[in-house]
Amino acid sequence: MKAYRTQSGIVIETGGSFLRPADTNWDDLVNADDFSRFTSNLAPSAVPAPNELLAPIGNQEVWAAGVTYFRSRDARMEESKDSGGGDFYAKVYGAERPELFFKAPPYRVVGPAAPVRIRGDSKWNVPEPELTLVINKRGSIVGYTVGNDMSSRDIEGENPLYLPQAKVYDGSCAIGPCVYFSQEPLGQDTEIRISIYREGIAIFQDSTQIRKIKRSFPELVHYLYRETSFPYGCLLMTGTGVVPPNDFTLHHGDEIEISIEPIGTLRNVVE
Repeated sequence: MKAYRTQSGIVIETGGSFLRPADTNWDDLVNADDFSRFTSNLAPSAVPAPNELLAPIGNQEVWAAGVTYFRSRDARMEESKDSGGGDFYAKVYGAERPELFFKAPPYRVVGPAAPVRIRGDSKWNVPEPELTLVINKRGSIVGYTVGNDMSSRDIEGENPLYLPQAKVYDGSCAIGPCVYFSQEPLGQDTEIRISIYREGIAIFQDSTQIRKIKRSFPELVHYLYRETSFPYGCLLMTGTGVVPPNDFTLHHGDEIEISIEPIGTLRNVVE
């Protein structure tokens, strides 16, 4: 099933029908032991309009995994070579322990059609399209959504210790349009596609498959939850395998579309 968070409440899509559960909040949905009560004896709902959609998040934190794709490893090494930090990324790609970092509290997360931002003190900014895991408070993966991990590559490349400034700022994290709840893992051929438009013209398009992620999703969740509790659950971005060329940077007004089926498409404009 898919769950949308809208301005008027939660809307469930199942079997081609849209339903509205009563007396349910998003945190209850993410941490439910049984989803059956969310999909039976519910009131019909209209299809939510794009401008009604909010980020599908309650009180969950958003974290991210880095250097999980070989392509990402190479890009990070390239951007950091002049600072002497390139070897760090090669080492973490091959290490037992993954790179995990805090990305956003829920109040900094934007949803579909909301603007994302590029830093005013950065000259090299890119979106990072990422399959994002939805994890309950018990550490079980219960669903999936689409994530955009906005990043300032010149700041991170200047010094790897600047990663929080390159990754964590207002408007740097977008998720949506919904959460696809499933007890079954997504297929390894699941494709992550991104298109960037400038004045209506596609200036960058690329895709990857989740089979190219080096680490398993349970492995990433295990390390994230090893010594950290999440009373409302957590969202975990799983890394990017799509990196624009080094001469590309986002401009104000660019439109970013990230699609992952069966979840849907996340659209945001750069403010």
